[in-house]
Amino acid sequence: MILHDWGEIEYTQAREKMQKVHTQALKGQENHLILCSHPAVFTLGSDEKKSFDVDVVQSDRGGSITCHSPGQNVYYFCFLVQNPALFYKKVLYSFEDFFMKYLPDAMYDKKNPGFYVQNRKIASLGFRYSQGVSLHGVALNVDVDLSFHSQVNPCNLEGIIATSLANEGVKLSQKEVNAAIVQRIRVNFDDAV
Repeated sequence: MILHDWGEIEYTQAREKMQKVHTQALKGQENHLILCSHPAVFTLGSDEKKSFDVDVVQSDRGGSITCHSPGQNVYYFCFLVQNPALFYKKVLYSFEDFFMKYLPDAMYDKKNPGFYVQNRKIASLGFRYSQGVSLHGVALNVDVDLSFHSQVNPCNLEGIIATSLANEGVKLSQKEVNAAIVQRIRVNFDDAV
């Protein structure tokens, strides 16, 4: 697995760079994992037609509205995918393993894809597949400004609010979270270090 750490990067710039990494993955037949965060932005999945009271950037990932901001770790997967269901399961296992250790109350909701602590959403998932390689990924709130995130319901779900690891009492830096998640992704995708 080839790891890219882009730090904080504008969403639209990251999307362009992700397309280039997607091409590299296709040519080189290797998995690429991108770590980054974004300045404050709302992104709207391609299947959502509603309007919102905030500025949004259109995304091709599917799903509904997602909030990105500093303090959120974003994991973009440009992985070779022969079986999307198996790929998705391995991604889920990686994050479930992380939550099992640090926040056991966080549960995955298959109906509304994401991880929740009761009615509080802590991580969003959204993927697309092109030519056998995945695009997009997972956004995990580590220590975000929840007042910014509260401008919309996460993924436009009624009765759901945003939360973060810090808000739930988990005191880890973004770097520590990345290290833990990457290690679990390597294990679940049989990628020896």
